[in-house]
Amino acid sequence: MSDILRRQTLADLLRRTAARAPDKPALRCGDIAWSWREFDTIVSRLAAGLHREGVARGDRVAVLARNSHGFAALRFALARLGAVLVPVNFMLNADEAAYILRHAGAELLAVDSGLAALGRDAAARDTRVQRLLWLPSEQPSQPPPGIALRFDALVDTSAEPPQAAIGRDDLLQIVYTSGTESAPKGAMLTHGAVIDQYVSCIVDGEMAATDVVLHALPLYHCAQLDVFLGPCVYLGASSFITATPTPDNLLPLLQQHRISAFFAPPTVWIGLLRSPLFDRCDLSNLRKGYYGASIMPVAVMRELTERLPQMRLWNFYGQTEIAPLATVLKPEDQLRKPGSAGRPALNVETRVVDDAMRDVQVGEIGEIVHRSPQLLQGYFNDAQRTAAAFEGGWFHSGDLATIDAEGYITVVDRKKDMIKTGGENVASREVEEALYRLEGVSEVAVIGLPHPRWIEAVTAVLVVKAGHALDSARVLAHAAQHLAPFKCPKAVVFVDALPKNPSGKLLKRELRQRLQDHYAPR
Repeated sequence: MSDILRRQTLADLLRRTAARAPDKPALRCGDIAWSWREFDTIVSRLAAGLHREGVARGDRVAVLARNSHGFAALRFALARLGAVLVPVNFMLNADEAAYILRHAGAELLAVDSGLAALGRDAAARDTRVQRLLWLPSEQPSQPPPGIALRFDALVDTSAEPPQAAIGRDDLLQIVYTSGTESAPKGAMLTHGAVIDQYVSCIVDGEMAATDVVLHALPLYHCAQLDVFLGPCVYLGASSFITATPTPDNLLPLLQQHRISAFFAPPTVWIGLLRSPLFDRCDLSNLRKGYYGASIMPVAVMRELTERLPQMRLWNFYGQTEIAPLATVLKPEDQLRKPGSAGRPALNVETRVVDDAMRDVQVGEIGEIVHRSPQLLQGYFNDAQRTAAAFEGGWFHSGDLATIDAEGYITVVDRKKDMIKTGGENVASREVEEALYRLEGVSEVAVIGLPHPRWIEAVTAVLVVKAGHALDSARVLAHAAQHLAPFKCPKAVVFVDALPKNPSGKLLKRELRQRLQDHYAPR
């Protein structure tokens, strides 16, 4: 009984918000609009329907779908059952999605109409998935033939879900994150870790129940799902969900719904500024702007402050493993500390250390490490990489940074050799291994280079084997056959040799310095 009295899970957050503000607008997506009472009722009915179909506590349920009210309801219905959400990046190809389904041991896959074919293809590739569940989309759609379960049929019930015996330490989600290895890792996050992260977001991001928030970046990513949608549910703020983060769609929505808070990576903010619609739309209600995934160029930041003078900006830095917010650069520091990731969030303790775990001096480069209740339990079915990540009693982020005298952190490189392109993570080694399959490739290094649109562009630096001939078109065509589009190089640079140190270690930093102006306007 005491566990129920003191329980704090995601399902409890939604129920409490519905009790506080039953008739307040909760969520809108396309033509669908729910109050908090309606949202909570639909989630309970969906949970009951899923339970009737055999979904139980601890079961992994994958979702391959674009943003929708259906996605949001499924997220909280699984939490109510104690089942585990496994979001899948819809830009992956069938092989890549199938790996996640197999590794997670998912037996049910939720899809929308636009991704049903990809989901069916992935599920058929030696996974345990037995059935597909259709989710409604932002635009009205019908379930494709052959899908066993339908969202509308599952919620057509008055039954209540069972009272699952879950608590803050129960597993809520497994979110797969790219690393230096070809195979992605499944970060296991509990109810408690995610809720503690909500508190950091709410306090440091100055979020409030009066906010009207537009959610446009993919919900499969923990940034939109857990830094913004989750805190909105906790607070009772009103949410608008869209699946199309293009200027032509976003700018009218920002105006029409009098949106007061919006998150996007710098690439999307740049797209809004460059749109001819920008100056035609009334964005005077937009008071809070958030960005992450990469550093905002200073020139763009200045332009945003000039063209949206009423809007305050926050930079949220983090990673999936910390649920995901780690540090915050607040509005008053945007121009004072340009390029900085800020200081640790409320529930996070962060250091920048050398290889011996000693704090680096001001201006020296070290690795960012964290301690926090927000941290992952570990990597799913991967004890070795879990132990390495927590070596020395701190979580090793893999990001290299400097720290200044005021404690502000600036990320300068990535130990994990991750490229963040257009808000998406790309592991360079995965791209390199795909390119090595092409006959004629002697050596290849994949790096991220500054790009006016993508912020970082995936770029292949390649040495051709003697006696072979390769050109950019052939390399790029090969990449397109083996990789998701966002992982494919934007350009190929041919060189005679790759720079290495005396021990033979590849010097990617030297390549980045040499080619830093590759995409600059000429």
